[in-house]
Amino acid sequence: MGNIVLLDELTINQIAAGEVIERPASVVKELVENAIDAGATKIDIEIQNGGISYIRITDNGKGIAPDDMEIAFERHATSKIRSAEDLNNVVTMGFRGEALASIAAIAKVEMQSRKQDAQEEGYKIVLEGGNVLEKGEYGCPTGTTIVVQNLFYNTPVRYKFLKKDYTESGYIEDYVTRLALVNPNIAIKLINTGKTILQTTGDGILKNSIYAVYGKEVAEGIEEVNYTYEDMFVKGVVGKPEIARSNKTNQMYFVNKRYVKDKTLSSATEQAYKGLLPIGKFAFCVLNIEMPPSKVDVNVHPAKLEVRFEEEGKVFKAIYHAIRNTLLSHEMIKEPEKNLQKTIENKEEQKTVSVSAIPTNQGKSLRRTI
Repeated sequence: MGNIVLLDELTINQIAAGEVIERPASVVKELVENAIDAGATKIDIEIQNGGISYIRITDNGKGIAPDDMEIAFERHATSKIRSAEDLNNVVTMGFRGEALASIAAIAKVEMQSRKQDAQEEGYKIVLEGGNVLEKGEYGCPTGTTIVVQNLFYNTPVRYKFLKKDYTESGYIEDYVTRLALVNPNIAIKLINTGKTILQTTGDGILKNSIYAVYGKEVAEGIEEVNYTYEDMFVKGVVGKPEIARSNKTNQMYFVNKRYVKDKTLSSATEQAYKGLLPIGKFAFCVLNIEMPPSKVDVNVHPAKLEVRFEEEGKVFKAIYHAIRNTLLSHEMIKEPEKNLQKTIENKEEQKTVSVSAIPTNQGKSLRRTI
Protein backbone atom coordinates (compact mmCIF):
# COMPACT_ATOMS: atom_id res chain seq x y z
CA MET A 1 0.00 0.00 0.00
CA GLY A 2 1.29 3.45 -0.91
CA ASN A 3 2.22 6.16 1.59
CA ILE A 4 0.68 9.14 -0.19
CA VAL A 5 -2.78 10.22 1.01
CA LEU A 6 -5.07 13.18 0.47
CA LEU A 7 -5.17 15.52 3.44
CA ASP A 8 -8.51 16.25 5.09
CA GLU A 9 -10.11 19.67 4.66
CA LEU A 10 -9.32 20.91 8.21
CA THR A 11 -5.63 20.09 7.85
CA ILE A 12 -5.52 21.83 4.48
CA ASN A 13 -7.15 24.93 5.96
CA GLN A 14 -4.74 24.99 8.88
CA ILE A 15 -1.78 24.77 6.50
CA ALA A 16 -3.25 27.63 4.46
CA ALA A 17 -3.82 29.58 7.66
CA GLY A 18 -0.10 29.34 8.38
CA GLU A 19 0.57 31.28 5.17
CA VAL A 20 -2.29 33.78 5.24
CA ILE A 21 -2.84 34.28 9.00
CA GLU A 22 0.51 34.95 10.61
CA ARG A 23 -0.74 36.87 13.65
CA PRO A 24 -3.84 38.82 14.86
CA ALA A 25 -2.93 41.74 12.58
CA SER A 26 -3.34 39.37 9.61
CA VAL A 27 -6.92 38.66 10.70
CA VAL A 28 -7.67 42.37 11.00
CA LYS A 29 -6.12 42.99 7.59
CA GLU A 30 -8.15 40.33 5.78
CA LEU A 31 -11.46 41.23 7.41
CA VAL A 32 -11.07 44.98 6.98
CA GLU A 33 -10.13 44.53 3.32
CA ASN A 34 -13.36 42.58 2.86
CA ALA A 35 -15.23 45.50 4.43
CA ILE A 36 -13.59 47.92 2.00
CA ASP A 37 -14.49 45.68 -0.95
CA ALA A 38 -18.08 45.71 0.36
CA GLY A 39 -18.19 49.49 -0.04
CA ALA A 40 -18.08 50.38 3.66
CA THR A 41 -17.73 54.05 4.61
CA LYS A 42 -17.45 53.31 8.33
CA ILE A 43 -15.36 50.55 9.91
CA ASP A 44 -14.95 49.93 13.64
CA ILE A 45 -12.20 47.62 14.89
CA GLU A 46 -12.17 46.43 18.49
CA ILE A 47 -9.49 44.18 20.00
CA GLN A 48 -8.54 42.68 23.35
CA ASN A 49 -5.26 41.06 24.43
CA GLY A 50 -3.55 42.19 21.25
CA GLY A 51 -6.29 40.58 19.20
CA ILE A 52 -5.39 37.10 20.42
CA SER A 53 -8.52 36.57 22.50
CA TYR A 54 -10.93 38.94 20.76
CA ILE A 55 -11.30 40.82 17.47
CA ARG A 56 -14.50 42.50 16.33
CA ILE A 57 -14.88 44.17 12.93
CA THR A 58 -18.08 46.09 12.17
CA ASP A 59 -18.83 47.79 8.85
CA ASN A 60 -21.76 49.45 7.09
CA GLY A 61 -21.07 47.84 3.72
CA LYS A 62 -23.48 46.11 1.39
CA GLY A 63 -23.69 42.98 3.54
CA ILE A 64 -23.78 39.27 2.66
CA ALA A 65 -26.81 37.33 1.46
CA PRO A 66 -27.95 34.46 3.72
CA ASP A 67 -27.32 31.96 0.91
CA ASP A 68 -23.67 33.07 0.75
CA MET A 69 -22.89 33.06 4.47
CA GLU A 70 -21.86 29.42 4.83
CA ILE A 71 -20.11 29.02 1.48
CA ALA A 72 -18.08 32.15 2.23
CA PHE A 73 -16.08 30.04 4.71
CA GLU A 74 -15.16 27.44 2.10
CA ARG A 75 -11.66 27.58 0.62
CA HIS A 76 -11.35 29.50 -2.64
CA ALA A 77 -14.92 30.77 -2.38
CA THR A 78 -14.99 34.38 -3.54
CA SER A 79 -17.23 36.92 -5.24
CA LYS A 80 -14.24 38.90 -6.57
CA ILE A 81 -13.14 36.81 -9.56
CA ARG A 82 -14.57 34.07 -11.76
CA SER A 83 -11.60 32.74 -13.75
CA ALA A 84 -7.81 32.87 -14.05
CA GLU A 85 -8.10 35.64 -16.63
CA ASP A 86 -9.63 37.91 -13.98
CA LEU A 87 -6.32 37.88 -12.06
CA ASN A 88 -4.91 40.22 -14.72
CA ASN A 89 -7.42 42.91 -13.80
CA VAL A 90 -7.92 42.57 -10.06
CA VAL A 91 -9.18 45.84 -8.55
CA THR A 92 -10.45 44.52 -5.21
CA MET A 93 -8.35 44.15 -2.07
CA GLY A 94 -9.16 40.45 -1.74
CA PHE A 95 -9.63 37.85 -4.44
CA ARG A 96 -8.22 34.45 -3.40
CA GLY A 97 -11.07 33.29 -1.18
CA GLU A 98 -8.73 31.87 1.47
CA ALA A 99 -9.00 34.30 4.38
CA LEU A 100 -12.34 33.35 5.97
CA ALA A 101 -11.65 29.62 5.65
CA SER A 102 -8.20 30.06 7.18
CA ILE A 103 -9.50 32.14 10.08
CA ALA A 104 -12.39 29.76 10.82
CA ALA A 105 -9.97 26.80 10.90
CA ILE A 106 -7.94 28.24 13.81
CA ALA A 107 -10.46 30.23 15.85
CA LYS A 108 -14.07 30.60 16.89
CA VAL A 109 -15.80 32.89 14.41
CA GLU A 110 -19.22 34.52 14.56
CA MET A 111 -20.51 36.48 11.58
CA GLN A 112 -23.77 38.36 11.29
CA SER A 113 -24.80 40.32 8.23
CA ARG A 114 -27.70 42.01 6.55
CA LYS A 115 -27.93 43.15 2.95
CA GLN A 116 -28.63 46.82 2.26
CA ASP A 117 -31.75 46.02 0.26
CA ALA A 118 -32.97 43.21 2.53
CA GLN A 119 -36.57 43.41 3.67
CA GLU A 120 -36.20 40.62 6.20
CA GLU A 121 -33.86 40.18 9.17
CA GLY A 122 -30.18 39.49 8.86
CA TYR A 123 -28.41 36.16 9.18
CA LYS A 124 -25.89 34.74 11.63
CA ILE A 125 -23.41 31.87 11.48
CA VAL A 126 -21.05 30.54 14.16
CA LEU A 127 -18.05 28.31 13.40
CA GLU A 128 -15.27 26.78 15.45
CA GLY A 129 -12.32 24.91 14.03
CA GLY A 130 -13.98 25.08 10.64
CA ASN A 131 -17.17 23.39 11.78
CA VAL A 132 -20.55 25.16 11.71
CA LEU A 133 -22.03 25.27 15.23
CA GLU A 134 -25.00 27.55 14.61
CA LYS A 135 -26.74 29.36 11.79
CA GLY A 136 -30.05 31.11 11.19
CA GLU A 137 -31.89 34.42 11.00
CA TYR A 138 -30.70 37.15 13.28
CA GLY A 139 -31.73 40.74 13.93
CA CYS A 140 -28.87 43.07 13.02
CA PRO A 141 -28.25 46.39 11.25
CA THR A 142 -27.22 46.73 7.62
CA GLY A 143 -23.64 45.66 7.03
CA THR A 144 -21.48 42.94 8.52
CA THR A 145 -20.02 42.21 11.95
CA ILE A 146 -17.42 39.50 12.48
CA VAL A 147 -16.10 38.40 15.87
CA VAL A 148 -12.99 36.24 16.07
CA GLN A 149 -12.09 34.68 19.43
CA ASN A 150 -9.32 32.45 20.78
CA LEU A 151 -7.03 32.71 17.79
CA PHE A 152 -4.75 29.66 17.24
CA TYR A 153 -6.49 27.74 20.02
CA ASN A 154 -6.04 24.47 18.10
CA THR A 155 -2.60 25.22 16.63
CA PRO A 156 -0.34 25.54 19.72
CA VAL A 157 2.84 25.68 17.65
CA ARG A 158 1.63 28.86 15.98
CA TYR A 159 0.23 30.26 19.25
CA LYS A 160 3.52 30.02 21.15
CA PHE A 161 5.28 32.20 18.57
CA LEU A 162 2.96 35.14 19.20
CA LYS A 163 4.50 38.16 20.95
CA LYS A 164 3.32 40.01 24.04
CA ASP A 165 -0.14 41.60 23.87
CA TYR A 166 1.21 45.14 23.45
CA THR A 167 3.47 44.01 20.61
CA GLU A 168 0.62 42.34 18.74
CA SER A 169 -1.51 45.44 19.36
CA GLY A 170 1.28 47.50 17.81
CA TYR A 171 1.17 45.43 14.61
CA ILE A 172 -2.58 45.97 14.39
CA GLU A 173 -2.22 49.71 15.01
CA ASP A 174 0.41 49.95 12.26
CA TYR A 175 -1.90 48.25 9.78
CA VAL A 176 -4.95 50.32 10.70
CA THR A 177 -2.85 53.48 10.44
CA ARG A 178 -1.84 52.64 6.87
CA LEU A 179 -5.42 51.79 6.06
CA ALA A 180 -6.67 55.12 7.39
CA LEU A 181 -4.09 57.07 5.40
CA VAL A 182 -4.86 55.50 2.04
CA ASN A 183 -8.62 55.58 2.63
CA PRO A 184 -9.40 59.08 3.97
CA ASN A 185 -12.97 58.66 2.69
CA ILE A 186 -13.64 55.90 5.24
CA ALA A 187 -14.29 56.71 8.90
CA ILE A 188 -12.10 54.26 10.84
CA LYS A 189 -11.99 53.66 14.57
CA LEU A 190 -9.62 51.37 16.46
CA ILE A 191 -10.48 50.45 20.05
CA ASN A 192 -7.99 48.53 22.19
CA THR A 193 -9.38 47.12 25.44
CA GLY A 194 -12.02 49.85 25.66
CA LYS A 195 -9.66 52.72 24.75
CA THR A 196 -9.93 54.52 21.41
CA ILE A 197 -6.47 54.46 19.83
CA LEU A 198 -7.28 55.96 16.44
CA GLN A 199 -10.31 57.65 14.91
CA THR A 200 -10.62 59.36 11.53
CA THR A 201 -13.49 61.41 10.18
CA GLY A 202 -13.83 59.84 6.75
CA ASP A 203 -14.26 63.28 5.16
CA GLY A 204 -11.96 62.42 2.25
CA ILE A 205 -9.26 64.93 3.23
CA LEU A 206 -5.90 63.17 3.62
CA LYS A 207 -4.40 65.99 5.66
CA ASN A 208 -7.07 65.46 8.34
CA SER A 209 -6.18 61.76 8.49
CA ILE A 210 -2.50 62.72 8.80
CA TYR A 211 -3.41 65.02 11.68
CA ALA A 212 -5.39 62.24 13.42
CA VAL A 213 -2.47 59.83 13.15
CA TYR A 214 0.67 61.99 13.53
CA GLY A 215 -0.50 65.25 15.05
CA LYS A 216 -0.27 68.94 14.19
CA GLU A 217 3.47 69.24 13.52
CA VAL A 218 3.51 66.64 10.76
CA ALA A 219 0.17 67.79 9.31
CA GLU A 220 1.59 71.30 8.87
CA GLY A 221 4.82 70.01 7.34
CA ILE A 222 3.40 68.22 4.29
CA GLU A 223 2.39 69.11 0.75
CA GLU A 224 -0.11 67.32 -1.45
CA VAL A 225 1.04 65.31 -4.45
CA ASN A 226 -1.05 65.02 -7.60
CA TYR A 227 1.00 63.93 -10.57
CA THR A 228 0.24 62.06 -13.79
CA TYR A 229 2.95 60.18 -15.64
CA GLU A 230 1.69 58.44 -18.80
CA ASP A 231 -0.96 55.96 -17.58
CA MET A 232 -0.03 56.27 -13.89
CA PHE A 233 -1.37 58.74 -11.34
CA VAL A 234 0.48 59.44 -8.10
CA LYS A 235 -1.51 60.93 -5.23
CA GLY A 236 -0.69 61.54 -1.59
CA VAL A 237 1.59 63.76 0.47
CA VAL A 238 5.31 64.36 0.94
CA GLY A 239 6.99 65.95 3.93
CA LYS A 240 9.16 69.01 4.18
CA PRO A 241 12.80 68.35 5.07
CA GLU A 242 12.28 69.56 8.65
CA ILE A 243 9.95 66.65 9.52
CA ALA A 244 12.36 64.01 8.21
CA ARG A 245 13.07 61.12 10.58
CA SER A 246 15.99 58.81 11.27
CA ASN A 247 14.24 55.76 9.78
CA LYS A 248 11.87 54.86 6.95
CA THR A 249 8.86 53.90 9.05
CA ASN A 250 7.03 57.03 7.90
CA GLN A 251 7.44 56.16 4.23
CA MET A 252 4.35 54.34 3.00
CA TYR A 253 3.63 53.23 -0.53
CA PHE A 254 0.43 51.88 -2.01
CA VAL A 255 -0.36 50.48 -5.43
CA ASN A 256 -4.04 50.86 -6.29
CA LYS A 257 -4.59 51.45 -2.54
CA ARG A 258 -2.83 48.21 -1.61
CA TYR A 259 0.07 48.67 0.85
CA VAL A 260 3.30 47.30 -0.58
CA LYS A 261 6.98 47.10 0.27
CA ASP A 262 9.03 47.79 -2.83
CA LYS A 263 12.65 48.87 -3.32
CA THR A 264 11.85 50.69 -6.56
CA LEU A 265 9.46 53.08 -4.83
CA SER A 266 11.80 53.62 -1.88
CA SER A 267 14.77 54.27 -4.17
CA ALA A 268 12.80 56.79 -6.25
CA THR A 269 11.94 58.73 -3.09
CA GLU A 270 15.55 58.73 -1.93
CA GLN A 271 16.72 60.10 -5.27
CA ALA A 272 14.01 62.79 -5.32
CA TYR A 273 15.16 64.10 -1.93
CA LYS A 274 18.85 63.82 -2.74
CA GLY A 275 20.72 66.91 -1.57
CA LEU A 276 17.80 68.13 0.54
CA LEU A 277 18.22 65.89 3.59
CA PRO A 278 21.24 65.33 5.82
CA ILE A 279 22.83 61.89 5.87
CA GLY A 280 20.84 59.48 8.03
CA LYS A 281 17.53 61.28 7.61
CA PHE A 282 14.58 59.95 5.62
CA ALA A 283 11.63 61.84 4.20
CA PHE A 284 8.02 61.49 5.26
CA CYS A 285 5.69 60.36 2.49
CA VAL A 286 2.36 58.65 1.92
CA LEU A 287 1.94 57.89 -1.76
CA ASN A 288 -0.58 55.86 -3.73
CA ILE A 289 0.15 55.05 -7.35
CA GLU A 290 -2.88 54.23 -9.45
CA MET A 291 -2.07 52.20 -12.54
CA PRO A 292 -3.72 49.68 -14.86
CA PRO A 293 -4.12 46.41 -12.90
CA SER A 294 -2.82 44.51 -15.92
CA LYS A 295 0.60 46.17 -15.45
CA VAL A 296 1.16 44.99 -11.90
CA ASP A 297 1.06 41.46 -10.46
CA VAL A 298 -0.31 41.43 -6.91
CA ASN A 299 -0.47 37.65 -6.65
CA VAL A 300 3.17 37.03 -5.73
CA HIS A 301 3.05 37.07 -1.91
CA PRO A 302 0.71 35.27 0.55
CA ALA A 303 -0.02 38.56 2.35
CA LYS A 304 0.04 40.58 -0.91
CA LEU A 305 2.83 42.80 0.48
CA GLU A 306 4.96 42.47 -2.63
CA VAL A 307 4.14 43.20 -6.25
CA ARG A 308 5.84 42.91 -9.63
CA PHE A 309 5.71 45.80 -12.06
CA GLU A 310 5.64 45.23 -15.79
CA GLU A 311 7.52 48.49 -16.38
CA GLU A 312 9.62 49.09 -13.30
CA GLY A 313 11.54 51.98 -14.86
CA LYS A 314 8.38 53.95 -15.56
CA VAL A 315 7.14 53.40 -12.03
CA PHE A 316 10.45 54.77 -10.71
CA LYS A 317 10.13 57.86 -12.90
CA ALA A 318 6.50 58.40 -11.87
CA ILE A 319 7.37 58.48 -8.16
CA TYR A 320 10.59 60.47 -8.67
CA HIS A 321 9.00 63.21 -10.77
CA ALA A 322 5.87 63.32 -8.59
CA ILE A 323 7.98 64.09 -5.53
CA ARG A 324 10.52 66.34 -7.23
CA ASN A 325 7.88 68.45 -8.96
CA THR A 326 6.04 68.91 -5.66
CA LEU A 327 9.24 69.99 -3.94
CA LEU A 328 10.02 72.48 -6.69
CA SER A 329 6.53 73.92 -7.04
CA HIS A 330 6.08 74.75 -3.36
CA GLU A 331 8.11 76.71 -0.83
CA MET A 332 9.60 73.46 0.42
CA ILE A 333 12.99 74.03 -1.24
CA LYS A 334 12.62 77.46 -2.80
CA GLU A 335 13.59 79.24 0.41
CA PRO A 336 16.87 77.38 0.84
CA GLU A 337 17.65 78.19 -2.78
CA LYS A 338 16.96 81.90 -2.11
CA ASN A 339 19.19 81.84 0.94
CA LEU A 340 21.95 80.17 -1.06
CA GLN A 341 21.70 82.80 -3.78
CA LYS A 342 21.86 85.58 -1.19
CA THR A 343 24.96 84.04 0.36
CA ILE A 344 26.64 83.86 -3.04
CA GLU A 345 25.82 87.53 -3.71
CA ASN A 346 27.23 88.57 -0.33
CA LYS A 347 30.45 86.74 -1.02
CA GLU A 348 30.72 88.43 -4.40
CA GLU A 349 30.30 91.84 -2.73
CA GLN A 350 33.00 91.01 -0.22
CA LYS A 351 35.39 90.24 -3.04
CA THR A 352 35.05 93.81 -4.30
CA VAL A 353 37.10 96.11 -2.14
CA SER A 354 38.42 99.63 -2.51
CA VAL A 355 42.15 100.04 -2.50
CA SER A 356 42.63 103.71 -1.73
CA ALA A 357 45.59 106.00 -2.34
CA ILE A 358 47.32 103.74 -4.78
CA PRO A 359 49.43 106.25 -6.67
CA THR A 360 49.60 106.20 -10.42
CA ASN A 361 51.75 108.10 -12.86
CA GLN A 362 48.90 110.53 -13.32
CA GLY A 363 48.52 111.03 -9.55
CA LYS A 364 45.07 109.51 -9.52
CA SER A 365 43.59 106.92 -7.12
CA LEU A 366 42.85 103.51 -8.52
CA ARG A 367 39.84 101.32 -7.50
CA ARG A 368 40.79 97.75 -8.15
CA THR A 369 38.55 94.72 -8.13
CA ILE A 370 40.21 91.72 -6.60
